[in-house]
Amino acid sequence: MVGGPIDFWNAWAVQSLVLTSLTLQVALVLLAGIRRRGTSWRTFRFMLWLAYQLADATAIYALGHLSFDGATPREHRLVAFWAPFLLLHLGGPDNITAYSLEDNMLWLRHLLNLGLQVLGASYVLYKHYIGTQDMLLLAAILMFVVGVVKYGERTWALRCGNMDIIRGSLKKKPPPRCDLLYLEYELPQGGCKGSVDEEEFLMRHAHSLFQFCKRAIVESSEDRDKNNPEIKVLEHLTHEQLYVVMELELSLLYDILYTKAGVVHTSFGYCVCIASPAATAVALLFFQFSGKDGNSRVDVAITYILLGGALLLEIRSLLSALGSSWTLPFLCATRWNFLKHAFLCRGGWDRLRRWIVSLHRLIKVMRVSGCLRPARRWSGTVGQYNMLHLCSRPSKRNSPLPGRFAMMLGFEEWWNREHHSQTARISEYLKKELRLYILELVSKGQVSTQGIVRKKWGEYAIQTKCTNLYKKLKDNLLLLGVEFQEGIIIWHIATDLYLLDDKHTGIETMEGQAMYESVRVLSNYMMFLLVERPYMLPGLAQSRLYRRTCENLVKIWGQEGQTHQAPSWGDMFRLRDGPNSRSSLQRRKKLADMVQDKKPKPGPETPRLSYAIVVAQELVSNDENLDGEYSSLRVLLFVWMDFLVHAANRCSRESHAKKLSSGGEFTTVLWLLIEHLHQLVEPNPPPPSAEDGDETKGTERAAVDKYL
Repeated sequence: MVGGPIDFWNAWAVQSLVLTSLTLQVALVLLAGIRRRGTSWRTFRFMLWLAYQLADATAIYALGHLSFDGATPREHRLVAFWAPFLLLHLGGPDNITAYSLEDNMLWLRHLLNLGLQVLGASYVLYKHYIGTQDMLLLAAILMFVVGVVKYGERTWALRCGNMDIIRGSLKKKPPPRCDLLYLEYELPQGGCKGSVDEEEFLMRHAHSLFQFCKRAIVESSEDRDKNNPEIKVLEHLTHEQLYVVMELELSLLYDILYTKAGVVHTSFGYCVCIASPAATAVALLFFQFSGKDGNSRVDVAITYILLGGALLLEIRSLLSALGSSWTLPFLCATRWNFLKHAFLCRGGWDRLRRWIVSLHRLIKVMRVSGCLRPARRWSGTVGQYNMLHLCSRPSKRNSPLPGRFAMMLGFEEWWNREHHSQTARISEYLKKELRLYILELVSKGQVSTQGIVRKKWGEYAIQTKCTNLYKKLKDNLLLLGVEFQEGIIIWHIATDLYLLDDKHTGIETMEGQAMYESVRVLSNYMMFLLVERPYMLPGLAQSRLYRRTCENLVKIWGQEGQTHQAPSWGDMFRLRDGPNSRSSLQRRKKLADMVQDKKPKPGPETPRLSYAIVVAQELVSNDENLDGEYSSLRVLLFVWMDFLVHAANRCSRESHAKKLSSGGEFTTVLWLLIEHLHQLVEPNPPPPSAEDGDETKGTERAAVDKYL
């Protein structure tokens, strides 16, 4: 029994490893695209991570097995021909080079591995083919060259994705730009010009603005220059289009950081893309006409699979490169006039790109992967997490069975984060309000020359939108929190206490409902970032403060809040119970009433709860004293938008770049929008004597209206 598997492995180890290596390459090609659009489909993300980790290890182990194995029997002589394919597999597909940003920092390690694996493959070919002059040797040489080039291409792509290298490249003189070519495709008022749709039109503008995005991500400053062609491109876009362009620019940044785009879309890269499938096809012909007598039939079949798989993957790589939106900037800047004439003047590239994009969309529909939103765009959803929802959860006895199992294994915190969170879509109403608010901040000089928001989080919103409330709160700025995350906790609880009041749960007008929903989504989103993505928030982490506040809420909930009704079968097996579910609304409302009734006194044990109650009471009082409709609700909307803008603006650039590998965050889109509007809008700060800015309201509003 023991000898069977060992004998099988000794006889067929290399065959198994090379087929596994090819399978992993196919898996990487198919799964790499899921990283662009969020954290959903975690099973597929785990499969991608596993394939990425195993791909290099499998190929390196197989090469080592070939290098140090003893003399190969005559019938397995063909096995040595597989060494170049392992180099090709180490080069990886074009749509994934780095799984995380840290991989780009290790490009020198990959360069060392490149040298070692090339030496190993050379030794294998030398050992088994020295003195031979048949076609198989020619095929091996061809595939060896292709493998070395593709492996080197990946290593260079990792280098190009390194933040320090990007920063250094921006110090050099930029290449000649061709922005006017992009503007030739501008859409007229009535629709598309020619056959270029709006998404393609905006993608071309994103390419023309991409240098600005690269400068922003590495914090390479540049003074505002009205004559800068990039600024002129911004002036031609509406705000709806500008928002989409931000998402597309981030997708281009993803290409540079995590794929081979920075290498493939160069003169050398296109030559490799064209030569690789041609060389692989020639190697396939050489192998077809070479003598196969004495070789194992299994080895021959595996060789055909390797050659056929390599040819298909290289053809796919060629079509993807030629049909990529990156090809247009290359054609605009190239000095090869015959290429410009053939592909631009005659419209050849447009036709090729339309065909490839249509084919790609058809494949996505056949895979039922959902293509309601372009694959390059951000998913449009944000995470949701609510403290009152978490702390009013059922007792352990009534929790779902998967949760009990997780608690038994010591994963209670992980279960609470996953089970009690969900996603929500950002509405067009909220996007519009955010754009207007950012414009207001920039036009009123609330953003410094370095692009940093000046005032404390929430302070500007309260000061300008509700002066009465500001006068009450300015004497106790602790209500905004000493640290940013502390402010989120205070205002998150206060928001729930306000929204769950009976006076505010029956809003009937569409504007009121949109405002109510926006406040709820933003409050839960900021709490989600605090719990799940603390690295995306500025300031010191406040995990201890968060846990203590949760403990205080759980004590208030206590036995009195628990229901003694037995859970249903559906509840017993429920994997997710997010804060927006109807079942949690009554529990949250009950806990909110209990917090209001208890009214914890200010002290070292419950300071945040007492602050939250004070804020909620001031908001209710503000509603009673003012005649304006939804006055406090509007204040909450602007406060949470200010929190969100601060989070986006003060988050480290490296964190923004890291999050792109898992779909990006809404804060990253807003960060880039702030960077662009800071360059576009001329600030018009109010006089120092104006406390609330009313004296200059007309001139400031005119500055904003200019770009609406």
